[in-house]
Amino acid sequence: MSKVKSYTVNEATKLLERYCIYQDRCHKEVLLKLKNLQMIDVAKEVIILHLLKHDFLNEERFAKSYVRGKFRINKWGKNKIVKELKWRGISTYNINTGLKEIDINDYMDTIVKLANKKRLSIKGENGFIIRKKIFNYLYNKGFETSLINETLNVLK
Repeated sequence: MSKVKSYTVNEATKLLERYCIYQDRCHKEVLLKLKNLQMIDVAKEVIILHLLKHDFLNEERFAKSYVRGKFRINKWGKNKIVKELKWRGISTYNINTGLKEIDINDYMDTIVKLANKKRLSIKGENGFIIRKKIFNYLYNKGFETSLINETLNVLK
């Protein structure tokens, strides 16, 4: 039988500070980490208040960095980003603030580049099937239906 390490509030606080410094975190991730450390509810509250007070935990900053990363690195569209942020319990206000990190010109360039790249990867299909495959690809990436259709009309 393995013995589970127990942490004092100070030890857990330092551990969570490092956890939040390494990468921006949302409340849900911090609560999960505290649960894994088997901290009691009172200790969780004390630690989260400390993290908030000392700006280790900031959901607006988390939303902004999450949006930037998922758009620039993973090439996700706004729909997929919003869905993931909602799943993480981020407020609508912070989601909207985060989405402002995406430049509309970069967004449009990205959808066109992804569509062109997908088009080149599809071999020997008819026009309708090609269009459908590109649409599904961009839709699964989280781009808005209207923008996908606009992009497909330009690609013809």
